[in-house]
Amino acid sequence: MRVLFVSSEVTPFRKTGGLGDVSGALPKALKSRGVDVRVVMPLYGGIRWNELERLEGVLEVPMYYGTARAAVRLGSLPGSEVPIYFLEHHGYFDRPELYGVGDGAYPDNLERFTFFSRASLELARALGFEPDAIHANDWQTALIPVYLNALYRGATLARAATLFTIHNLAFQGVFDPGALFVTGLDRERYNPSELEHYGTMNLMKVALAHATLLSTVSPTYAGEIQRPEHGAGLDGVIASRRADLHGILNGIDTEEWDPKKDRHLPARYSGEDLSGKAICKRELQREMGLPMLSGAPLFGAVSRLTPQKGFDLLAQAMERLLGWDLQIVLLGSGDADAEQYFSALSSMRGDKFRARIGFDNGLAHRIEAGCDFFLMPSRFEPCGLNQMYSLRYGTPPVVHATGGLVDTVLNYDESKGEGTGFVIYELNARSLGDSVGWAISTYFDRPRDLEAMRRRGMREDFSWTEAAKRYEKVYREAYRRRNGVDVA
Repeated sequence: MRVLFVSSEVTPFRKTGGLGDVSGALPKALKSRGVDVRVVMPLYGGIRWNELERLEGVLEVPMYYGTARAAVRLGSLPGSEVPIYFLEHHGYFDRPELYGVGDGAYPDNLERFTFFSRASLELARALGFEPDAIHANDWQTALIPVYLNALYRGATLARAATLFTIHNLAFQGVFDPGALFVTGLDRERYNPSELEHYGTMNLMKVALAHATLLSTVSPTYAGEIQRPEHGAGLDGVIASRRADLHGILNGIDTEEWDPKKDRHLPARYSGEDLSGKAICKRELQREMGLPMLSGAPLFGAVSRLTPQKGFDLLAQAMERLLGWDLQIVLLGSGDADAEQYFSALSSMRGDKFRARIGFDNGLAHRIEAGCDFFLMPSRFEPCGLNQMYSLRYGTPPVVHATGGLVDTVLNYDESKGEGTGFVIYELNARSLGDSVGWAISTYFDRPRDLEAMRRRGMREDFSWTEAAKRYEKVYREAYRRRNGVDVA
């Protein structure tokens, strides 16, 4: 099975969110199954270019203004033999950020990712690589399925099936229809079945129309995005293709996230021996400047500080929470108002709450290990990774019943002592506070249940093994759908 995996971000090279994590891990799991997978991404500023092999020649890419030229550099995903090809075009990609600065997008994003999508297909041709399937991810690669159908008919590449994965439907690649010429597509493509969407040009919509099969990153999210409340205006389009949509839960990097050998922790531990977790808690309290109280439950949060992640609700609940016997640590950045609020609260209530604005990978690991509970009150969450990190680290999460959160966290059943976390079914500031209170009462009144929850969560398998198996099955189904025969 030959797969061209195209993504605008790949961990550890550059990422802004879960897409990068998936793109850095799934191809390695596919490779371990014998899939010949090749990854393509832009060569952004900040990537160590000189450590990559520069391939001979220049890639010529058809664009609306003529031909764009790009160099190609070759590397591999760390710890694997998966090749990753970097498309080098300084004008488009040598910039400080991937998609824009602050809250603003780069004004030429349509042109940048039109180039990226077309160049990825031209790269396969130049390499003589004939994929059985092309896996496109999110709006930045959404033109690939329509290009394959419209511009490569009759070419060898046309036999490739396409899988388009929605990682976050909130970002769709919406542009002014007057810029259609940038894509190189005929005006006829601007119609309600393809690119046109309420008077705009929507790249994700055309991918939903042209991809052989579709997927998203959790079973529950696959259902949610077919309904208006989570469909972001595309619910009807997605529902019309429900038979072609697969919800495949993301995995996590179980080598990077393993409390038995995590290099970021002051002490290691396992489900069989949890003693190191108490050391991690004490040292986290010291690092964050909290009183080193072993008997107070410690809650942690690592996230973007945005309404999607529910941090406005956490802010509303904080006065109530800080009246209780607990401590809270927060690591994240995002909305300016949220950053200002949590920073000020950290200064005023440093006895119980400490915030670190920004991102620190080592601290993120230490929060997962050192906390007793993890807060994740997202309004919607296509998959989520931190709740899986938390379970693996014996830190029961408090989550909203949405997307991948409800697919991975089993609500605590007090009567039976079962479950792996605390699930909020109607999300608001009061219910968030109630669930935190429930976790606190469990900590003080039912410590045996809490210890059993820790161990139960740590036994869960969130590796990429099962996801890779399912993706390979979908690739084969897509190939059969497109060509009428099985992959040879």
